[in-house]
Amino acid sequence: MKKVNLFLFVLMVGTAFTAFSQAPADFFAGKWEITVLSSPQGDITFLTELVRKDGKLTGELVNQADPASGTRKITKVEESGDKLTIYFESSQGGDMALELAKVNDDTLKGSVYGFDATAKRVK
Repeated sequence: MKKVNLFLFVLMVGTAFTAFSQAPADFFAGKWEITVLSSPQGDITFLTELVRKDGKLTGELVNQADPASGTRKITKVEESGDKLTIYFESSQGGDMALELAKVNDDTLKGSVYGFDATAKRVK
C-alpha cells in the first residue's frame, strides 16, 4: 500500500511540474496595428505581423494609408521582458527604433524618434 501511495504521489508531482514548466505563449508574435502619433506627416498607422523565425521576431511594416508606397523592412527586434524595440528602415535611410512596452494583453505604448506610439493587437 505504501508503494502505491508513493507511486501516486510521484505521478501527481510530476504531472504538476510538467504543467507549470511549459513555456508561456509568445506574447509579441502576431498581428499588430502600430500608430505613430503627431508626426510631421500626421498620425501614421502601420500594420505588421511579427513572426518568430529561428528564435527571433521578424516582419515588415505596411503603411495602412498608402499600402502602395511599399513596406518598411524590420531589420532587428530586441525583447526584454515586457518591452520590445523594433528597428526598421526609415524613408530617409537608416534605421529607426520603435520602443514599445506592454500595457495589457492587447495594447503596447511607447515612442519612436520622440513621437508617441501605440500598438493594438489585431484579432
